Amino acid sequence: MPLPAPAPARLPALSAPSTPSPVADAYARLAEVFPGLQVTEVPADGSLPEGPGWVEVAALAAGGAALDTFLSWDSEQVERDYGQQARPDVVASFGFHRYAWPACLLITVPWFLVRRVPRVTVDQVSFHRARGRMALRPTSFACLPDDPAAGHPLAVVVPDEEALRSEVRSAVAAHLLPLFESFGPRMRRRGRALWGTATDEIVESLWYVGHLLGEEQRAMAELEALLPGSTKPYVGGTGFRELTGPQGEPLQTRDRASCCMFYTLRPEDTCVTCPRTCDTERVERLVAERAAQG
Repeated sequence: MPLPAPAPARLPALSAPSTPSPVADAYARLAEVFPGLQVTEVPADGSLPEGPGWVEVAALAAGGAALDTFLSWDSEQVERDYGQQARPDVVASFGFHRYAWPACLLITVPWFLVRRVPRVTVDQVSFHRARGRMALRPTSFACLPDDPAAGHPLAVVVPDEEALRSEVRSAVAAHLLPLFESFGPRMRRRGRALWGTATDEIVESLWYVGHLLGEEQRAMAELEALLPGSTKPYVGGTGFRELTGPQGEPLQTRDRASCCMFYTLRPEDTCVTCPRTCDTERVERLVAERAAQG
């Protein structure tokens, strides 16, 4: 399921910290290649944005009215675009995906681009889904000993690359766990099934951004080292594999660890990474997609 494209209307500017944070360059680079997601860091003494369209992620984790309102957007979108009502668990699965996909990038993109891993908790983030905007307060971050930012007051220095990967896994898990508590019962998933969705959100979001950055192969290699398939609580590895096109060309695909539930709306139109989609169909669709891109 693609993220909704940002609407053309502009939002009021948010005030940014007077001194750029150690992860600001990574978020700026993300916005350059993917304008559909804009990340702004608010000053330490500032407030997260409020108003129409904004939701504090801590409120989503708490459930209740804020989550009801958030998911009503998905329910209305399904009725508008597909002319039918989605089951409540499908609506909740769509809503979780549309938050978790960009939320994972708050952590993985700085790791991928500048080798810094911010520890972003739910009470530090506000989200404007219709505009593709996220705002967050300054946060601590992990980095390597030779990083110029190692002396920063918010830095947590770790010894090596594997320790930094562990920080990525831990930071994403800490951010998503409170959301599992609120979204999980509505998604009718728990335990292993929920952590399978986390695996998919980490992999598919960074894989996509890596492609936009012109570094798809490095993104895939970094993700395979991050999620080799034995890193609890995550379920499965990246699921990457290579198919062969009609001219012998390599075509990258993966098998999802969880189901996005789109098949409940269009049984004949599964995702290309869905285990339900056979390799013959994957090749046809990947070749057509490549041709469309020129």
